[in-house]
Amino acid sequence: MIRYFFVVVVGACVALVFELATTAITAADLITFGALVGCTTVCVEAMRRLGMPAGISRDLLGAWWLPTFLLLPPLYALLIPIPIYALHQFRVRRTLVFRRVFNAATVALSGYVTSTLSHSVGGGVTPNLTGLSDFTAYPLEFSGQGLLTSIICGGLFTLLDTVLIVTAVRLSAPETPWRDLLWDREDLLVDTAELCMGIMVTILCGISLVLVVIALPSVLLLHRSLLFQQLQTAARTDPKTGLLNATTWQSEAEAELSRALQVGRPMAVLILDIDHFKRVNDTYGHLFGDQVLIGVANTITHQLRQTDVVGRFGGEEFVVLLPDADMAEACRVAERLRSRVGRMALPVDETTVTITISVGVALLAVHGRDLIELMAAADLALYRAKDAGRDRVCMPVTSNLTVSGPPDVRRRGSAAREFGGRSAAAE
Repeated sequence: MIRYFFVVVVGACVALVFELATTAITAADLITFGALVGCTTVCVEAMRRLGMPAGISRDLLGAWWLPTFLLLPPLYALLIPIPIYALHQFRVRRTLVFRRVFNAATVALSGYVTSTLSHSVGGGVTPNLTGLSDFTAYPLEFSGQGLLTSIICGGLFTLLDTVLIVTAVRLSAPETPWRDLLWDREDLLVDTAELCMGIMVTILCGISLVLVVIALPSVLLLHRSLLFQQLQTAARTDPKTGLLNATTWQSEAEAELSRALQVGRPMAVLILDIDHFKRVNDTYGHLFGDQVLIGVANTITHQLRQTDVVGRFGGEEFVVLLPDADMAEACRVAERLRSRVGRMALPVDETTVTITISVGVALLAVHGRDLIELMAAADLALYRAKDAGRDRVCMPVTSNLTVSGPPDVRRRGSAAREFGGRSAAAE
């Protein structure tokens, strides 16, 4: 990961030095560059005022980057990320400097390749600084070959930037599946909107640079709408794992439980806890502990149905609601999760660390009829699993299923019985 970081950053710096030495600086290019940076600054300030969600977020700044790549020499594609990410760092939210540097370098390299290709095929347009053009004199070739070139270049920039970022994420978290890092339907829609807005701004600049004032409110409105949606999502999810947070999970779980009670459907609740997580943090550091949380969350998510409700309950605990799951199904799912997490091997300090989990299971109508009772029963079963040696699954046994006997037998019956671990198949 460190070697990859330096390759990307040094590559962008070398390209910048080369372009500074070979590109002729003109007043027209500087004016256009300044106008596009100014519009981008307005969007960044809007982000600051609205607020930024924690973690990875999407924006529409590419609507201003793409005209820079298509209208101006490649030098400016390398320059424009510098002031924008500096604004991000000092005006929006401070974060680790190397992350800002790496993000700027990926945009710079992707834009540099895009700009070089655009100018080599001659499909771009020249910004008009003198006022409105006569529409009859507008270059018709841009509506044909030039427009197609712009679309291809815009798609190329998106592809290159995504590949550079995804490669970095994959190197830092090898357990993350590729399908989670590439486009989903929402990402594809955002990238398409960004491309369309970028081409619109490019065309307006070709008619007259003054017309960017018309494009600015449209881009700003879409930008704010996108951020508002992400802020709403961020309020429902855990920032580290991307799962539902405890409050949202409880709300959705109560709604599912109410529906299940009305129609008489079975349902199960699982509580999962990472074994010896404090020891992992103390030994390898909290950053590696975060990677463990992310890896466990991803593994759990990919072993569940879309109808299952999974969230992070706090610390190293996760909760899962399984609609339409009877005792046998709940046991199978819990054991599958335990087994899959146990196969994880996370690299750290030239070695690998194996992670295990303990799971407590509770069934609707058997161990409780409301969410609090189910959570209490599953939590009790979880701690019995830990007391029994960890890396296993336990289910509580209700008092009405407990046979009569000495007080110690009755206490065990009202607590929990183990069926997980290596004996799960027999159970």
